[in-house]
Amino acid sequence: MPRPVLATIHTESLRHNLQRMRRAVPDARVWAVVKANAYGHGIERVYDALRGADGFALLDLPEAERLRALGWRGPVLLLEGVFEPRDLELCSRLDLWHTVHCSEQVDWLAAHKTERPHRVFLKMNSGMNRLGFAPGSYRAAWTRLNALPQVEEISLMTHFSDADGERGIAHQVQAFADATRDLPGERSLANSAATLRHGADPAVRGDWVRPGIAVYGSAPDFPQHDIAHWDLQPTMTLSTRIIGVQQLKAGDSVGYGSSFTAAQPVRIGVVACGYADGYPRHCTTGTPVLVDGVRTQLLGRVSMDMIAVDLTPVPQAQLGTEVTMWGRAANGAVLAIDEVARSAGTLGYELMCALARRVPVVVAR
Repeated sequence: MPRPVLATIHTESLRHNLQRMRRAVPDARVWAVVKANAYGHGIERVYDALRGADGFALLDLPEAERLRALGWRGPVLLLEGVFEPRDLELCSRLDLWHTVHCSEQVDWLAAHKTERPHRVFLKMNSGMNRLGFAPGSYRAAWTRLNALPQVEEISLMTHFSDADGERGIAHQVQAFADATRDLPGERSLANSAATLRHGADPAVRGDWVRPGIAVYGSAPDFPQHDIAHWDLQPTMTLSTRIIGVQQLKAGDSVGYGSSFTAAQPVRIGVVACGYADGYPRHCTTGTPVLVDGVRTQLLGRVSMDMIAVDLTPVPQAQLGTEVTMWGRAANGAVLAIDEVARSAGTLGYELMCALARRVPVVVAR
């Protein structure tokens, strides 16, 4: 029998979440962002569920090739553009749309020989200060691109730094509006948080939205709002089973470093999951977990292959009982990945992307 740890990808939840994003912006088109191998879910596993999107957005050329090999003939956008001039040859061959965020990329396009003009997304640095042209130089970049025979159409794009936070997006929306006033071209501004929180504002939703994490069942502004608030469903479940049971006496400890000591007798379950499976080592006593669909907690340190959990709320638990580390239990109970991530001091993004290769993955249709 194989070790019982398992990741399950829920395709119906992916479809639900994509439709939820559409409802937030009914008159805009939706990119399904599948960078980082679809946030750790696997492009091939999510493709059928997300092919109802208007396009796919990602970073890497090999991932774009995988999408084309799956049969996708619609738009594919390279969110960081090309990394060297010869990448433009593959953009031409695969008909990829790509971001232009610096003058060097404009130079490469100007020197590129192609029979098929390119569709580009000109990126503005409206305050994120990662990629993009500053507002004061944006119009000049647009003018230069617009003069190139290698460019067929220019769309206008920016990215929000605080759509999920207190500072908000008003300053970036204004900077983008001022710098693009009277420029033709479709607009794309909104990530997951902006789509859900500000999708009713036409200045924010533009023509294309770019939801990522929300499509995969994580609340973009957790803990202010959870997935239930946004009507999102978990798309990845990490599950395992109890492989051992111990009865601790008062004063007994469990795990490396004896970080948990029982104040009273407690029955614990040892489960087959650890940081080598992608479960965060920084989770501590009190991190939520579902045993037989009942909410309980982790006890002590996470080790490479095992974790101890409190069986007090589930006296019926025994060897072989289901344990849900995050996602949806067999009885329908949900443990949002955001809650586990918070205990580890990180985000659901990291947990999804960190799923270890040794964990078997199945797709639930």
